[in-house]
Amino acid sequence: MIGLISATAAGAAARDRLAAAWPDRTRVYEGPVADAVRRAFGECTQLVCFLATGAVVRLVAPLLSGKASDPGVVCVDEGGRFAVSLVGGHGGGANELARVVGRLLGAEPVVTTATDAVGVPGLDTLGMPVEGDVAGVSRALLDGEPVALELESAWPLPALPVNVGAGVPGAGPTIRVTDRLTGVAGAGEVVLRPPSLVVGVGASKGAPVDEVLALVRGALADAGLSVASVAALATVDAKADEPGIVGAAERLGVPVVTYSADELAGVEVPNPSDAPLAAVGTPSVAEAAALLGGGELLVPKRKSERADGAPAMATCAVVRRTGRGRLAVVGLGPGARDLLTPRAEAELRRASVLVGLDQYVDQIRDLLRPGTRILESGLGAEEERARTAVAEARKGHAVALIGSGDAGVYAMASPALAEASDDIDVVGVPGVTAALAAGAILGAPLGHDHVSISLSDLHTPWHVIERRVLAAAEADIVVTFYNPRSRGRDWQLPKALAILGAHREPSTPVGVVRNASRPDESSRVTTLAGLDPATVDMMTVVTVGNTATRNIAGRMVTPRGYRWQEEAR
Repeated sequence: MIGLISATAAGAAARDRLAAAWPDRTRVYEGPVADAVRRAFGECTQLVCFLATGAVVRLVAPLLSGKASDPGVVCVDEGGRFAVSLVGGHGGGANELARVVGRLLGAEPVVTTATDAVGVPGLDTLGMPVEGDVAGVSRALLDGEPVALELESAWPLPALPVNVGAGVPGAGPTIRVTDRLTGVAGAGEVVLRPPSLVVGVGASKGAPVDEVLALVRGALADAGLSVASVAALATVDAKADEPGIVGAAERLGVPVVTYSADELAGVEVPNPSDAPLAAVGTPSVAEAAALLGGGELLVPKRKSERADGAPAMATCAVVRRTGRGRLAVVGLGPGARDLLTPRAEAELRRASVLVGLDQYVDQIRDLLRPGTRILESGLGAEEERARTAVAEARKGHAVALIGSGDAGVYAMASPALAEASDDIDVVGVPGVTAALAAGAILGAPLGHDHVSISLSDLHTPWHVIERRVLAAAEADIVVTFYNPRSRGRDWQLPKALAILGAHREPSTPVGVVRNASRPDESSRVTTLAGLDPATVDMMTVVTVGNTATRNIAGRMVTPRGYRWQEEAR
């Protein structure tokens, strides 16, 4: 929950805008400001104070206890010009909160955390528990000192600065990524705990939380493994609501993953048993649940021990799963920076490898973290870029494959997913398409059913394209043409317009948008009879209305067909 505190009418107005945008995430604190801050500090994970930074400093100073537990605090000035990350930049999420608040209120985010200020990922922002000398190693990163990176296995880390590497010599600052217990990290050493361990758990009905938790912790400790690397507890569906398992997962801060008895019965395990077979229909719960997603069995099934000598009520097994590479297929939108989604920006910062067309890379190069490896190529190498991105992900890297508009619409998602298998994680990040960007400029041409058709016959035979255009014409659907005309393809657009013209009036509105959302954007609304195909090129999107589309005040409008619209005519 985010606590919102203000002291003046101007602050309250901005506060209320934030509360309206996040009704389920925020709570407004009224009353004297000092009391409001004190209550919010104790009840919320984050605070946004519409007050002067000096006032907030004085109010929260007596409340601070430690960066691991303090809420993140953001200050917004009375004029709404700045959103300042004041306390808990990383641990409390104040840096990201300042950026999001800034976007919502039109304020400039102010982040002074050293790593964020220069684009270096904070060691406590990599999505893993971190131990050791975070401040000392971060200082070495910022100062450009050689920092060693020790990876027990490949893990999809974000880009790290060029002074970090596996081949860095000497015994200087070190980042170690391991799930093994290594003792207390010393000066100049940071240990990152990857979520590499899955603990399979079986439990009798009514097994106490303490018994399950003690079993899990003991099994990990005896194997020299860190509890901070546990990604999940896994069990059979029938035990999904077992209080002992659910409670243990809550205390460990991990989810419970469940499988059907049939799925578990198909897993070969070293220690099957008749007891679970009779109880839930599978000869193994703990080992099978841990192994079902693959990995190395580090701790075979073991039973809990009870002080009173009574029969054990829980079993567990531990499996290590290697880090899977991650491929994010990112749509950059039509070109304008403010139409690039926050999720796309986050994926670009998360990637250690970027693959893309050179002109698209240039659009977002400034958003990449220092140390990001860029693999760019020119026009016509889509399949090669897709293969490269998948290959890099298979090496265990965090990869971003970029495309314009939405990556799934005439872009990179299709060839990439055709290459990818289930050995990597794939994430799709949607973007604003050229059709949507053009539609917003033209008015509301896509207000009813519509279809997008590419007129490029480089990958699709023309007779197939022609059949699709004819189907759209006969169905009276608004059509957006992508790739309408190039130097080597100058007859397809006239042919497609002629097909539509056989089913629509010459006065049918047609919208032409070139370089939508970019500085040299141009647009016009004409008619099916009035469009000159020679004025169209590959940077243009052509939208042809249906029989209901109208030109209203110079804008294309395709009505939804609501009754009030019919009555208004």
